[in-house]
Amino acid sequence: MESLRNRKSIRKYADRPVSDALLNNLLALAERTQTMGNLQLYSVVITRDQQKKEALAPAHFNQPMVTGAPVVLTFCADFRRTSLWAENRKATPGYNNFLSFINAMSDTLLYCQTFCNLAEEEGLGYCYLGTTVYMPEMIIDTLQLPQLVMPVATITLGWPYENPPQSERLPLKAIIHQETYNDYTPERIDEFYTDKESLPVNQQFVEINNKETLAQVFTDIRYTKKDNEAMSEGMMRALKRQGFI
Repeated sequence: MESLRNRKSIRKYADRPVSDALLNNLLALAERTQTMGNLQLYSVVITRDQQKKEALAPAHFNQPMVTGAPVVLTFCADFRRTSLWAENRKATPGYNNFLSFINAMSDTLLYCQTFCNLAEEEGLGYCYLGTTVYMPEMIIDTLQLPQLVMPVATITLGWPYENPPQSERLPLKAIIHQETYNDYTPERIDEFYTDKESLPVNQQFVEINNKETLAQVFTDIRYTKKDNEAMSEGMMRALKRQGFI
């Protein structure tokens, strides 16, 4: 519990290898996570080779931790293995559809989070890369992913070489709803977001981006409608290419 309470994203790593034995042990322990139908609808591509990491970097906007980490792990929603198992056992699979992708994606993210928790308990640091779903076709090409395999999460992994401050979180009452959904009034928005907006680091964030509010930084610069729509089209292309739609 303490490792979760003190969790931080680590982007700089010590020049110290992560052994195969330790990595494989953590990946094996993570297999105990919950999974739909006990099918384990995920695969993990382990990237250690520097040239391969450099090939992956553009798909993650060339964030330096991709090439600087000892290990990059790409977690993939994988219905290919299950489908081939079925075909080789006189069964007819029907998993080339969007629902199957959602099921495999859920399995994969649960497995990824369990692995992250275990890695942190061992003293390892990691950074979760949300960019995986931004340009999945580049990752598909680089990792040579076949049909019914889709990248959904990436983490960089290594021994920490930094001790950054923790990012803030909203209060618990901002995210829980008793019995039914209790919609957010302007007053509740003020209650839940004022502290976050008042932090010096976030006020500086607003200032350096020449915006009036923190929300505008996210809507106008970081996650714009235009970019979201363009990357949604890329995601749909990738899902069609991989046979899920």
